[in-house]
Amino acid sequence: MTTPSRLVPLLQQFDFGCQRLTGRMAGPVMDSGNGTSVEVSPMTDEEYRWEPVPGCWSVRRRSDGPGPGATLLTGAGDWGRDGTPAPPLTPPVTTMAWRLSHLSELLTLRADHTVGSHTLTRDDYRSSGDAAGAIAAFESGATAWREALLSSDDAALDTVGLSTYPHGSDPDDPFIDIVWWVNQEVLHHGAEIALLRDLYRARAR
Repeated sequence: MTTPSRLVPLLQQFDFGCQRLTGRMAGPVMDSGNGTSVEVSPMTDEEYRWEPVPGCWSVRRRSDGPGPGATLLTGAGDWGRDGTPAPPLTPPVTTMAWRLSHLSELLTLRADHTVGSHTLTRDDYRSSGDAAGAIAAFESGATAWREALLSSDDAALDTVGLSTYPHGSDPDDPFIDIVWWVNQEVLHHGAEIALLRDLYRARAR
């Protein structure tokens, strides 16, 4: 299928944002933004779950229970992401683990609710307790979402509710708006993770 012309720049932006974030987290080099390669060390497990301030939300062992201010750990498996039934009025500071889990989950679930079973929820998603597993999950989610985009023609881009993702406005919006929204999620959470990596590296100076 020919990629619709409206989708091409959004797909290129998504690819660049994902590749830059993956490089920033996994190394051995990352794109500086102007095409120059910069050496970067892989994210460690300690860094992945580093809490820069007291009261952070993170990804935690289910047996340890939720962190400060959280009332539940979302998802399935041995690890879960801090949360509450409704978003708090004042969002807490979140760790790289929390941000990456959130980003990977929304990519995976939106892909499922666009071209998959249309059944996955947050209760099904498994957060990773280690950095390597979390990076792999992000890459998997990004690949799944990209495949959903490539299956879209012009009519699909204008279809309201093509994505039935239950944790956003997807059922009420044209698909092209959801594509744009997912791109900004990758870009802004990617920037947050990059900044936290810089702060973690500088903390001992």
